[in-house]
Amino acid sequence: MKLFVLSPEAEGDLDGIRDYLLTEGGIRIARYVLREIREGIRFVSRNPGAGHSRADLTDAPVKFWPVFSYLIVYDPLVKPLWVVRVLHGRRDVEGVLK
Repeated sequence: MKLFVLSPEAEGDLDGIRDYLLTEGGIRIARYVLREIREGIRFVSRNPGAGHSRADLTDAPVKFWPVFSYLIVYDPLVKPLWVVRVLHGRRDVEGVLK
């Protein structure tokens, strides 16, 4: 059984992160950051209570888990875990989640 499912938006986020990091940092940085993000997703899928709620950003019942400058946004109540988005912390996270 799968531990998590990425939403189409989260898949797009990861593609965008990969493309940006390949351009700006090269293949080693891209692989490293994406590996850590994937490990973060696996961690929260095994420990869905580990993240933080952010009522200041959304009313949705999602939690946030930071990995470097990125936020893994996930629904801890859905099995398998539903990864809603993977966003850079400098983005308008509140606006994106509306």
